[in-house]
Amino acid sequence: MTYLTLENINKAFGEKILLKNVTFSIEEGQKVALVAKNGSGKTTLLRIIIGQEVADNGKVIKKSGLQIGYLDQNPIFHGDHTLLEALLNSNSTTVQAVKMYEESLLDPENMDKMQHAFELMDKNNAWDLDTLIRDILVNLKLPDLNQKVNELSGGQVKRLAIAKLLIDSPDLVILDEPTNHLDVEIIDWLEGFLTSRKMTLLMVTHDRYFLDRICDTIIELDGGNMHTYQGNYELFLMKKNERESNELVNAQKTAVALKRERMWVDKMPQGRGSKSTARTSNYYDDASENKHLKSFIRERSTKIEINMKNTRLGSKILEFNNVSKSFGAKKILDKFSYIFKQHEKLGIIGKNGVGKSTFLNLIMKEENPDSGFITYGETIEFGYYNQNGIKVDDNKTILDSVKDVAEYTTFADGTKATASQLLEKFLFHPRIQHKFVNSLSGGEKRRLYLLTVILKNPNFLILDEPTNDFDLTTLDLLEEFLINYKGCLIIVSHDRYFMDLIVDHLFVFEGNGEIKDFPGNYSDYKEHGFSAIDETNPQNSEVLPSIKSEQMSDTQKDKIKKLEKKIKNLEIKRKDLESKISQTELFEEIRKISEEIKLVVEDIEKASEEWIALSE
Repeated sequence: MTYLTLENINKAFGEKILLKNVTFSIEEGQKVALVAKNGSGKTTLLRIIIGQEVADNGKVIKKSGLQIGYLDQNPIFHGDHTLLEALLNSNSTTVQAVKMYEESLLDPENMDKMQHAFELMDKNNAWDLDTLIRDILVNLKLPDLNQKVNELSGGQVKRLAIAKLLIDSPDLVILDEPTNHLDVEIIDWLEGFLTSRKMTLLMVTHDRYFLDRICDTIIELDGGNMHTYQGNYELFLMKKNERESNELVNAQKTAVALKRERMWVDKMPQGRGSKSTARTSNYYDDASENKHLKSFIRERSTKIEINMKNTRLGSKILEFNNVSKSFGAKKILDKFSYIFKQHEKLGIIGKNGVGKSTFLNLIMKEENPDSGFITYGETIEFGYYNQNGIKVDDNKTILDSVKDVAEYTTFADGTKATASQLLEKFLFHPRIQHKFVNSLSGGEKRRLYLLTVILKNPNFLILDEPTNDFDLTTLDLLEEFLINYKGCLIIVSHDRYFMDLIVDHLFVFEGNGEIKDFPGNYSDYKEHGFSAIDETNPQNSEVLPSIKSEQMSDTQKDKIKKLEKKIKNLEIKRKDLESKISQTELFEEIRKISEEIKLVVEDIEKASEEWIALSE
């Protein structure tokens, strides 16, 4: 069944054509990714589909009664609402029944209210939905339903919006950069949730693992035109390269033909007949139609390489010596010591709020240690890309904002490039370099900011969430630069593909001041089973991951197996109790079962902690 059809959608802003005769359809159960360069119209197209923007012409045809859910990049809720009010704000009778039931649990002394809530839950078969909601909230780490929305961080608001969308369960789910501002554990869970359910999806994402594991169709917007690919991301890259190669060959053939016609027109005597006139007219039509041909050929045939010349690092680079840092009772670092080495490429991972950005701020002297000290080598020159600090003046031209940093730069091979040439390497075409910065999209501004950081030729580069809002083309460019980068590098990122490609080892921030140095990338870390347990909610792990046991004694292996069996049985018991609580209407019985669940959860936590200790 066809859910959505777009026919010949066109959209332009002034002279800039975003969408040109875009036509495609989405079938029930299809999972589609929309990819394009920043500023190419991805979000505009999504807004046209949901009715927030109007196309210049063309049709959007929706199945009768189709319900569409949209995750905005910057979701907005009523600040005075509680999480419960925001989440369960729906016309669905089933959702309303769950809302009344949850409210009754917050007011256990009102027996009439609770009785009515139980009756509504039975009448609307809402118990499964209530269980699903609890599962979603726990995994998205939104446990306090009484908390006000205006007390949430930006990342928590994003998780709240995702939770509401999954709970509403619309026919077509549209996600605009769903993984931005989520930690890797939540991304793993969301990936599994979307994959395991029969959902119809349209998403914009730069997270290539997320895209690859969820989507079966990729739609690419390129120069206003649309290209559709069936299959995963790897197949998309292969087919895209094949298409671009063919387009380049055709463009070069057209350029040769035009050159030949130009020579004929220039040599043609005056006063020739009608055939010559028609041929001349066709030449000028073709030349006008292909006025950007040379630019297109140059862009497609030029390999972009950015290998900057860095100042040499001395033998002493950066050292942490028994550094501690806390905010109140919350420990970020606890007597942490580490000596950075030449050419080190370090990735930092951990749950949101454990202090990853604070660690970077300590290095950059934007925060001071509570105790201990940090020493710096004399030759160190930092470049710091801060996710919160887009330090680009909107009222300057793109070119001037780069010239303010440097008029030109020197590459590793000794060649030099002007600010304009470097901008072109960073995908800013000369025809837009004299436009003001405020004309750029959010992703384009971040790309410009990244360029101003790199342009200073730092020999120690720190990138805090560099992949947020970047398109796949920019990510390819950045990855190529970082692979060849000769200085020290620290990256904080939730982009697992990006981390796997770049880093040599990880600092894993586990909370309470504890940092572990893991010798490998994120996939290595996950393969060892370290990331599968959510330590804040260990009861969520029904099956504990396998661990490397070559260096364990037989006694330790036996304990591990017994603990895994114990935790699995406790999880089964917890589910049985939760099932019982949904089947009884007696308040006293509910209270007793709730106490039992609490004790089981405590047992799970203890067993999980023991399992973690043994596995380490």
